Amino acid sequence: MSEEKDGMLDEISWTDFEKVRIVAGTVIRAEPFPEARKPAWKVWVDFGPYGEKKTSAQIVALYKADDLVGRQIVGVINFPEKQIGPFRSQFLLTGFHTEEGVVLTAIERAVPNGTRLA
Repeated sequence: MSEEKDGMLDEISWTDFEKVRIVAGTVIRAEPFPEARKPAWKVWVDFGPYGEKKTSAQIVALYKADDLVGRQIVGVINFPEKQIGPFRSQFLLTGFHTEEGVVLTAIERAVPNGTRLA
């Protein structure tokens, strides 16, 4: 990704941006991840035509597992899989770090699962 220097970001091209597959999905399952070094949930998401994918998300400070199920989220689905302890993370759940914890990226209105960020 870009590196920030003196408040300035390295610019990327439109072609670079198009390579990042940022899509909407619906959380279908969330459960504790006790093996994680930092508190986290295991989260499974339906990305429509891209299928079901799972990730580890350090969002327990602000979200309960039951509150996640049925919520639409924004994920980056074309990063390589990452091994996190005994779990394989298949996408990046997007959000914003705050002092209280990570705030999930919100979708203002429901869109079909798999809809790409424009």
